[in-house]
Amino acid sequence: MQRNDYDVSDSIRTTDPTAVGAEVIRLYCKLFPHASPRALERAFADIARMYDGGDFVYWPCDTEYHDVQHVLDVTLAMARLMDGYQGSRNGGEALVPELFLVGTLAALFHDIGYLRRRNDHRHRYGAEYTITHVDRGAIFLRRYGTELGLENAEAQLAATLLHFTGYDRKPDSIRIGAGLPRLIGQLLGTADIIAQMSDRCYLEKCRDRLYPEFVLGNLGAPRGRRLPVFASSADLVAKTPGFYEGATRRLEGQLGRTYEYAARHFGGANLYLDGMRRNVSYVAGSPAPVLRRQPPYTLLPEVQPYPRDLFGLDR
Repeated sequence: MQRNDYDVSDSIRTTDPTAVGAEVIRLYCKLFPHASPRALERAFADIARMYDGGDFVYWPCDTEYHDVQHVLDVTLAMARLMDGYQGSRNGGEALVPELFLVGTLAALFHDIGYLRRRNDHRHRYGAEYTITHVDRGAIFLRRYGTELGLENAEAQLAATLLHFTGYDRKPDSIRIGAGLPRLIGQLLGTADIIAQMSDRCYLEKCRDRLYPEFVLGNLGAPRGRRLPVFASSADLVAKTPGFYEGATRRLEGQLGRTYEYAARHFGGANLYLDGMRRNVSYVAGSPAPVLRRQPPYTLLPEVQPYPRDLFGLDR
């Protein structure tokens, strides 16, 4: 049985940057045995430091849903999709180390825009950046990518890729050109969907963590831009089948069915799609599903929690 803090294969602990980093670097070195993994090693060390509050510019992560487990789970899925593509491209253009690195960085830092700067006296919670977090993350990644040694064009590509994880733009409208760069974007958008929706505790996380982030996100929303509004956390969970249908259309259409590369990586079954279907069928099979799983809690003890009573949630 899959453990709550492990990936869909129950082999990688997704709350541990070192464990996920080791697996991603293993795949990278398998595909590109002569390439140096130094940049990836630094990136995983940096993400762990930033989410745990060891950065002088940013406060530690305070978004319970979009936490370090989420970004690590997405990054692991992204690396697996790239590995699956490389092993089944059938004469298509081959990935090069630079593109694998760019795709991994985009996945690893795709939610960095939720972190508040230490000089931010306007926002109390990172979730208030929900609508603008992709733009904030792109600004960060352009700078960070060059610090890591990427060429300017590669850092810009990594920043642009982040928009495949947001719903502010349709993938077809993202100016990224054709060929492998667009494919990497489709893989990233796919990884973001399949990793979170296959999480063993996805439904509990939606009820207890995502719902408050939606509420706080609307409090901090720019004028004229709003997130979906739900009557309650239970209402959000009840509407999961509808969200699943929309996500499936996105995966099948704009993201080009690139989820199929996960099955190639696993050598048969698509464990991510299997996990997604289990979650949605559980909700669809009951008007009031009983949710008892306990998701791992990754935030630091000193991080101020959401005022849960304001959202109708139990402490």
